[in-house]
Amino acid sequence: MKHEQNDAQHETGLIVDAQGRTCCYWQPQMPDYHDVEWGRPVTDDRLIFEKVCLEGFHSGMSWQMIYNKRENFRRAFAGFDFEKVAGFNEDDIARLMADKSIVRNRAKILATINNAQRAIEMVAEAGSLAAWFWQFEPKPEARPQTVDIHYWQGNNTSPEAEAMSKALKKRGWRWVGPVTTYALMQALGLVNDHLQGCCVRDICEAERGRLKRPG
Repeated sequence: MKHEQNDAQHETGLIVDAQGRTCCYWQPQMPDYHDVEWGRPVTDDRLIFEKVCLEGFHSGMSWQMIYNKRENFRRAFAGFDFEKVAGFNEDDIARLMADKSIVRNRAKILATINNAQRAIEMVAEAGSLAAWFWQFEPKPEARPQTVDIHYWQGNNTSPEAEAMSKALKKRGWRWVGPVTTYALMQALGLVNDHLQGCCVRDICEAERGRLKRPG
């Protein structure tokens, strides 16, 4: 996720919320997403596909806007059931282009349908989307010792995200550049980029520690 700046940010990137908790500065913009979703490991294939698609729509746009439209996207794209989306036809494309509740970007809509078809192929290849995407989880020694505001400001991709992007493009996926795939890694919990001192960071680390890696 590209972190939009706001007035609450200060040199540490941390704020104290209404409950007295220390959080990443963007928590007030999307409290539920920050508190219970971002950075937590995801292994459900439908949800992985959803996050791939939403991060693609996010490219060049505000994540908060995309997040606020998520239920509309789910309705429009059959709950992000990639088996169903793969079969979308010209009538579906026309329906989506007329739907003012989502982002009506034809290239991204076509990419979503294409990526659903590629997802079916990936499941046949790797057994699941989870097994394929989690192979790009960075090794512990490849991660920074401290995730602070300076790390956020200086890093919007990584070697693992670049490798994921290259591999996806080779398989015909679209809107999966290295900045988008790094945001995806954050969203899937392949990395935990909650700031040091954020009340959610240790929770995410505990969930990652308990996770049985797919594959």
